[in-house]
Amino acid sequence: MKWKKLGRIFDPTEHKLSNDCHEYAQSPQTLVFDDFVRIYFSTRQKDKTGKYISHISFIELDKYFKKIINISSDSVIELGGLGCFDEHGIFPMNIVRNGDNVLGYTCGWNRKVSVSVETSIGLAISYDNGLTFKKVGEGPILTSSLHEPFLVGDPFVRIYGTTYHMWYIYGTEWINHKEEKTPSRVYKIGHATSDDGVSWRKDGEQLITDKLNSNECQALPSVINFNNEYHMFFCYRQATGFRKNKERAYRIGYAFSHDLKNWTRDDSKVGIDVAEDGWDSDMLCYPHVFQCNGKNYMLYNGNEFGRFGFGLAVLEE
Repeated sequence: MKWKKLGRIFDPTEHKLSNDCHEYAQSPQTLVFDDFVRIYFSTRQKDKTGKYISHISFIELDKYFKKIINISSDSVIELGGLGCFDEHGIFPMNIVRNGDNVLGYTCGWNRKVSVSVETSIGLAISYDNGLTFKKVGEGPILTSSLHEPFLVGDPFVRIYGTTYHMWYIYGTEWINHKEEKTPSRVYKIGHATSDDGVSWRKDGEQLITDKLNSNECQALPSVINFNNEYHMFFCYRQATGFRKNKERAYRIGYAFSHDLKNWTRDDSKVGIDVAEDGWDSDMLCYPHVFQCNGKNYMLYNGNEFGRFGFGLAVLEE
């Protein structure tokens, strides 16, 4: 594959967003309309203690991705209440059309004491074509279990036939490392299915093989179908040292499947990498693949995990 980078198409530091957010546009996810594309993303607000809280915002662009025609000014989805799984933020939110409604699968997070964070997956529904979302309940629809003990998140859902498929991540270990101030997390990609999009059956196994080592962190799977194959793009990194060493930071990985069950990883075919300099020269992360105007596109974040926005690439045939 060969992805042609079209450049950074949104920098949140140049715009006023809802909830007084001024930085970060992480994990861009699309909802394609007839004459424009809405891109949802997770941005950040500082609370009274100076800690970050993640909110969902969106922008709307023309279908040539040249002009921003709208920016959300109100909250797309409210955060959870005291003690809820999404009390301190939602990052990311995956969007799925389902008949007349739009489903929003959320990764809610809340702060912990011994480790930094815990995550679970929630569901919200939009009845106004994706402008706002209402949660189906205060709790998650997919969370930690016997063999996936923590950090269940990063949902990506698609409906094939009558079956809902979800690719997500789950934590396998928290590790203490002498060079890190706090414990570092390790997480892998898993898969679950559902008949109604609410109740899910986990496969209960790691879907994508490791490339770096057993502590490789795999995040944000995104799946698309073309040329009679299913193609997954995700990001991966080392468990430690990734914030200061670009060689240990996120890169985009690739796997393919014929049956949605068995996946073959082959990063040599991913066709996109960091730039020599600029906003995406240190890392590539949080890919989202989608189809528009008969073409395959990829949205992705660059340096500092999307602090300065996201870029777009198109797949060259």
